[in-house]
Amino acid sequence: MAEGLLNSIYGSNYKAYSAGIKPTKVNPYDVKVMKEIGIDISKYYSKRIEDYKREIFDFIVTVCDNAKETWPFFPGKKIIHKSFENPANFNGSNEETLDFFRKIRDEIKTWIVETFSEDNA
Repeated sequence: MAEGLLNSIYGSNYKAYSAGIKPTKVNPYDVKVMKEIGIDISKYYSKRIEDYKREIFDFIVTVCDNAKETWPFFPGKKIIHKSFENPANFNGSNEETLDFFRKIRDEIKTWIVETFSEDNA
């Protein structure tokens, strides 16, 4: 969600890439709640951190504690960590799960706007 949100909101200033410690499929709930706000991530796929080992980034951003603790070193001008609950770990009815994914989506969006706006970056 963070990759899609950053690219949608600030795509003229930033290019977000995402990768995981243990890549998995993009969660269908992620796709659904992002589509609700007009962002299509249906073509996104989970990438391995090894895919980016030769890249040098301006920012390295981790959005969960596990990633922060196990992330290998990547050269970057600034490292940012912000922990969000992993919505994939939520257990509830279909509607409760959608509501939880929406909550996390909105938290990530607010954080991105606060962190990456021209006034703050």
